[in-house]
Amino acid sequence: MNHILYFPTRYFPAISGAEFYLQSIAEIMKSKYNCTVDVYTSTAIDFKGLRHADGKIINPGDNYYDRKNNLKISRYPIKYNIGIEEKLHKIKNLSTYRKLQLSDECLIEFLKNGPYLDSLVEKIKIPTNFSFDLIHTTFFPYFNLLIALMLGKIVNKPTICTPFFHFSNPRYHNEHLVEALKKFDRIIACTALEKEVLTKKLGISESKIEIISMGVNYTKFNLSSDQIKNEFHFKRKFFSPNEKDYKMVLFCGYKNFEKGAISIIKAIPHILKKFPQVYFVFIGPSTIAFNRELSKLRKIIKPRIVNLTPDNLNGYYDKKKIAAFKETDIFLMPSRSDAYGIAYLEAWASGKPVIGANIGATPEVIRNNLDGLLVEFNDYEDIANKVVTLLKNERFSDKLGQEGKRKVQKNLSWYDVAKKTHQVYIELIHN
Repeated sequence: MNHILYFPTRYFPAISGAEFYLQSIAEIMKSKYNCTVDVYTSTAIDFKGLRHADGKIINPGDNYYDRKNNLKISRYPIKYNIGIEEKLHKIKNLSTYRKLQLSDECLIEFLKNGPYLDSLVEKIKIPTNFSFDLIHTTFFPYFNLLIALMLGKIVNKPTICTPFFHFSNPRYHNEHLVEALKKFDRIIACTALEKEVLTKKLGISESKIEIISMGVNYTKFNLSSDQIKNEFHFKRKFFSPNEKDYKMVLFCGYKNFEKGAISIIKAIPHILKKFPQVYFVFIGPSTIAFNRELSKLRKIIKPRIVNLTPDNLNGYYDKKKIAAFKETDIFLMPSRSDAYGIAYLEAWASGKPVIGANIGATPEVIRNNLDGLLVEFNDYEDIANKVVTLLKNERFSDKLGQEGKRKVQKNLSWYDVAKKTHQVYIELIHN
């Protein structure tokens, strides 16, 4: 029985793609492959909590603090009131860190990103505290990756990183940050393009990289109306009776510039000029920039917008979220920061067409004019034109959605992802 440590930056009830990916893999490894599974993570729930005390965190006694779906979770509190010099001194004095042979510049960059888990750093000083056969971490470029590498040195076992490398974002190409990626025994890339960037542009050995796509729980998003207990009707809840024939455009993700949420806000006036009977639904954590742009938009026009945050949701499979995917006409996420984009798979599982940005790995995920459409990143008019094209052409829209549905049903389940990942584990453990 193999003992696997999973070490994500955050864990449920944090519900973004990277966390959910590792949670899905961990649960399947325990239930299907009979692995012993431990989860180490920080107490942060949102990104702000990784570095700032006024971010959202989970506390002892809260639901899911130390257990979720029969998996034990060890959460280490983030120490905020400690300077960079003190952190440097502590880490550089660890013999296990010195074995990594990383530059001071690399360490400083990771410490800036957080989360700084002082109690786990202290625990590392006693090597007998740990016993694992393999360590799998995510995501780049956060400090938990360095701790995972140190733990690998302590137990002398292989380390794996799924970085979700956002190669369209220049800040991810920092040469000092990339130093750490080269130290992992294996890197899981989500697409062939991500692998190409990691090898040809960043100099990581090709033999270290496996390509394994993301997955989706097809059944959750494909249930028919009579199969869903206490079914939630999204339009009935948020649309007024005289708006029952309105179309719906859905965004689900972090509401920032990188994900394309702000570009959507700026595209809305252009869409409404050509197609006024449409609702826009945003699901995910808000940002100051998004709220500011939304406020400016509402001063100009009165768009029909439903804006939900994790505070309005109950977990990753919240009934409102599933109903939104089921009832939407288009899923729109013109992001430049996705290494894959699990939300596209969720939309396809619901039989819906998707629109993504023609940048990064997305063109490898979305086949333009086959299962979705591609737009230029941050091009409001292009976004508006593609949205209107699908709103006005139901036959074409349905064709794209059904093709996507066939694709995810065929080989993009979490069990497919876990099977390939388990094969990598076995190869490393028994090598």
